[in-house]
Amino acid sequence: MSLDPQNLIRIIPAEGHSRITSHPPRRGWLYFMPRAVIFVNGRIPDLEQVRRLIRPNDHIFAADGGTRHALALGLLPSLVIGDLDSLSPNDRLKLEAAGTEIRLYPRSKDETDFELALDYSVSAGFTEILVIGALGNRLDQALGNLSLLTDPSLAGLDVRLDDGTEQAWFIRTKDQVVGQRGDVVSLIPWGGEVNGITTIGLRWPLNGETLHPSKSRGLSNELLGESASISLDSGLLLVIHSHHLLS
Repeated sequence: MSLDPQNLIRIIPAEGHSRITSHPPRRGWLYFMPRAVIFVNGRIPDLEQVRRLIRPNDHIFAADGGTRHALALGLLPSLVIGDLDSLSPNDRLKLEAAGTEIRLYPRSKDETDFELALDYSVSAGFTEILVIGALGNRLDQALGNLSLLTDPSLAGLDVRLDDGTEQAWFIRTKDQVVGQRGDVVSLIPWGGEVNGITTIGLRWPLNGETLHPSKSRGLSNELLGESASISLDSGLLLVIHSHHLLS
């Protein structure tokens, strides 16, 4: 049984740190629903672009060293989870003084710190999860982080990786890409061919077609307007959306 995250998570702001530091994106009524935001210890190209992603009612979590990104944005995580080998002593003291929950795991474990944070968010009942800092630094980590999103148990959830410049997620049936005209959108079949792909609103449309993992046809498409729709009949489709950077 899923537990209501409102009853599980307590946000305790520390002096100089708040959970609300930016204007929310335009997402319609979904914007008002609670969302988990997990900070991971990867490279973030531009923190100010990430700041635009944060909503006032987000629940902020950090996977070990991802804490540094949250604190740099003035955000205090309500939970830090992992083996804490990447968390600086000063940051840990700040978190403990503020009452942040810390879940410590041994370094010798089967899961990455991100996987632990993702599992926690799902078990807490969140249906929308944004992961920040999971795409940069190391190729093996980035591919591993993407692979975690293919778990069949996540099929009914909205889980996305975003570093402020690029967003990546998987489509199993249908979804929309929301952005600006000219944004680059790549469609990559994952783990096998993806059949019956139909797109509306992309410069080079697909009409019930198949993408193969050994071909590059789905790369570097473009938005014709502010949104595009993508649907498919079978398979798992990785979507990578490169944002236009806002000044």
